[in-house]
Amino acid sequence: MDLHTELKIALEAAAEPGRAAPMQAYMRDQFVFLGVAAPQRRLAARDLLAGLKGIDAATLLEHAQLLWQQPEREYQHVALDMLALHWRQLNIGQIPALLALARQRAWWDSVDGMAGIVGEVLQAEHQRGGDGHAHMDAALRHEDFWLRRIAMLHQLGWRADTDAGWLFGAALALAHEDEFFIRKAIGWALRDYARHAPAEVLFFATKHRQQLSALSYREALKHQPH
Repeated sequence: MDLHTELKIALEAAAEPGRAAPMQAYMRDQFVFLGVAAPQRRLAARDLLAGLKGIDAATLLEHAQLLWQQPEREYQHVALDMLALHWRQLNIGQIPALLALARQRAWWDSVDGMAGIVGEVLQAEHQRGGDGHAHMDAALRHEDFWLRRIAMLHQLGWRADTDAGWLFGAALALAHEDEFFIRKAIGWALRDYARHAPAEVLFFATKHRQQLSALSYREALKHQPH
């Protein structure tokens, strides 16, 4: 059997149909579900995804695209699990394909998962002395707010590798937006960097309090005295 047939068998065996309706409701009825909780999904697919070690990036993306086309949301989550497991097989040349995939059937769960994968690839590129923000300037200006969210979030977890100037500039570039998912992303990105540089984030957020939304400001300083 091929990978996708085996994944289908494994996920259907792990499904609890009673979970499907609540999972669908949680996602505002935008997607249908098999009813596989995240821990069970990862366990069901673990060995099959581990077997992909060493395959080329084009094949990895082909598998991801096929999984993305399946109607049940768990398959997109498996695609993200797969890309997260094998992100070292990707490079900045695949960023446009990853962003294009993120725009399909987009919602916060898949977009945030893809932001983490894009971030891993770009941080590795940064550590090699390359462009750690490749394609993110364009994403920050993109008409699709989900790509703007990815751009805002791509440095999550970078700590000392974080380009604070880029981060703060991005926050100000998007600060005028009313979209909840953008305002939340600004606050999340700033709060994450505050774990490494609390004084810098406090100074930035205080200085630009009138430009930042109340949500962004509150989230940015959530774990700081102010």
